[in-house]
Amino acid sequence: MATSIKRVRPDLLVMTYQGDGDMIAIGTGEIVAAAGRGENITVIFINNANYGMTGGQMAPTTLPGMRTTSSPKGRDVEQMGYPIRACELLASQDGASYIVRRSLHDAKNIRLAKKAIRLAFETQIRGLGFSMVELLSTCPTNWHMSPAEAARWVEEKMIPYYPLGDYKIHPLINELKV
Repeated sequence: MATSIKRVRPDLLVMTYQGDGDMIAIGTGEIVAAAGRGENITVIFINNANYGMTGGQMAPTTLPGMRTTSSPKGRDVEQMGYPIRACELLASQDGASYIVRRSLHDAKNIRLAKKAIRLAFETQIRGLGFSMVELLSTCPTNWHMSPAEAARWVEEKMIPYYPLGDYKIHPLINELKV
């Protein structure tokens, strides 16, 4: 849909807001193809390691050993495979211009996430190609934790598996980071 809108109306800023199920399960082929083609769109990807809107089932981003409603004993990588790392996957595509991972677990990282989102839109405004900001996020309800416990869990469990950072940045955008 985003590709179609951008191609019909290239003057518009086009963004998608996607979760780990939408983007990395049912939309894997489409997102990889969009990055590979260098579609001039911005993707905001929320990674909370489960299908947060449909009951907390295992998602392609669920961590090894993590319990969900559909993996009550935890994700067994021998039977269920390993989680998919979206930034690493999409950064390998030639049409990708801005691929970063940030977190929403504390105020400092929220500020860094806001800057990353601004730069992702700047990538699109400059016509440099596909941009994606992955945001590690909590899901206290499905994780059965308080919000404070969930924020600690992101820091202690998710960030080691999904390292924060810049995975691919077009040189023209890199100049704006100062």
